[in-house]
Amino acid sequence: MLSTPVLVLNRVFQAIRITTARRAFALLSTGHARVVTPEFATLTFDQWIETPPGPDDEVVHTPRLKLAVPRVVALADYDRPPRFDVRFSRRNVYIRDEHRCQYCGRRGGSSELSLDHILPLSRGGVTSWENVVAACRPCNLRKGSRTPQEAGYRLLRPAVRPKSHPLAGGPFAPRLRPEWRVFGAAAGLI
Repeated sequence: MLSTPVLVLNRVFQAIRITTARRAFALLSTGHARVVTPEFATLTFDQWIETPPGPDDEVVHTPRLKLAVPRVVALADYDRPPRFDVRFSRRNVYIRDEHRCQYCGRRGGSSELSLDHILPLSRGGVTSWENVVAACRPCNLRKGSRTPQEAGYRLLRPAVRPKSHPLAGGPFAPRLRPEWRVFGAAAGLI
């Protein structure tokens, strides 16, 4: 139960990240966060302890208490807006491209795939989300220092920068809980 995902909001109720119930309880018990109820009321840790768990709530047992795992918490002092960028890395390109060669569609692990520059570096291309795709080694070798059109390839889908907001769709987001949808809709992500 302590690894259950919990949505963390900033002080003005913007989604920042998703954390674990363990971390949420630590934030609550130190006064750094409050529980956000489905009615959008905020409760301190002491008030949350007094609230009996509902029939659908996930519960953590202590020697003296039966505590519901909160679904959403809001930080007390943090009001900066969330960041919307995903760090460019080999692993994140593979995740964006679903571990699939973007030329032939073959799936593979990180040992079978490589990164390919759509416009090769030797021809003025840059290493960016919009110019790099996952490619199997045979396709990458056949393409060489040519563009996909020159090599007779067509990309399965365009190379784009992924969204990283915790509630954004796609491979960088977890499954959305119903309690979180209202915060994603407010941000224009759902």
